[in-house]
Amino acid sequence: MPANVKFELKMGAATREAFGRALVELGREDERIVVCDADLTKSTMTTYFSKEFPNRFFECGIAEANMVAIGAGLSMAGKIPFVSSFSCFLLNKGFEQIRTTIAYPQMNVKLVGTHSGISIGEDGPSQMSIEDIALACALPGLKVYSPADEVAMKAIVRIAASENEACFIRAGRPKAPIIYTPDQKFESGKAIHLVPGNDVTLIAHGLLVAESIKAAELLESEGISARVLDFHTIKPLDEETLRKAAAETGAAVVSEEHLIDSGLGARISQVMARINPIPMEFVGLNRYAESGTPDGLMEKYGLVASRVADAARRVLARKRA
Repeated sequence: MPANVKFELKMGAATREAFGRALVELGREDERIVVCDADLTKSTMTTYFSKEFPNRFFECGIAEANMVAIGAGLSMAGKIPFVSSFSCFLLNKGFEQIRTTIAYPQMNVKLVGTHSGISIGEDGPSQMSIEDIALACALPGLKVYSPADEVAMKAIVRIAASENEACFIRAGRPKAPIIYTPDQKFESGKAIHLVPGNDVTLIAHGLLVAESIKAAELLESEGISARVLDFHTIKPLDEETLRKAAAETGAAVVSEEHLIDSGLGARISQVMARINPIPMEFVGLNRYAESGTPDGLMEKYGLVASRVADAARRVLARKRA
């Protein structure tokens, strides 16, 4: 990627919207695609699929645990089920069933959690999923994805449908900045190098990818060269890219709309400790939030470019010490 690359970051559709649209496209191509929802079709955007393919849509009501088991049964019958609800309900309420009916028997079920993180906004902490990545990553045999924009989401949904294995896809409520062009290639388990840099590596997923790009621009004005990586696949991790970043920049900041103790940062730290320990900083959550506007909450809890840049300055000070 050229060193003078610039991003305009115009606002696009929410990743949940892109998920709903991608489902319809897949449904037209493959009759094995079926969808389960938990009485949230207009929020998860599975409403598009339900209207076009009513015979392949299963409304399970407010019963995520049952819905997960139904999805597993559909998989056993040769279908490719996408099982969707808010992340906090799907992962928290359905965890035992995900564990016993999907992860353990290795069923081909695609779990899609929308309204992830605190950017859900006014609905408040009872519906803010900030543990979903930790829960999904804890289960053997479950891939975990967190796309940054609508282009990435459409690509990841297609990748998931083509893979004969279970996965969790994280989606958000608010509109997301457009990072990728429609011709961008995505590969499961392979991070994308967005911005070149040699001083520090900024790693992120979801909405924090755009904030990391902005942070790199802030740092560039100070003469700091920051590499930006989009880890849209959180499990399995792209260890080759991590190894290269550690060797070439010697410092990293991991930013995410999730609990710091158990998200992407924790997973990357485990890998770095094994392959090449380097100074690291983390931008994320360490407590539950409250009700508020999405922008206000992201600002209050430090999930913005200025705080990513601050973390980069701190880690560079340690690198140079």
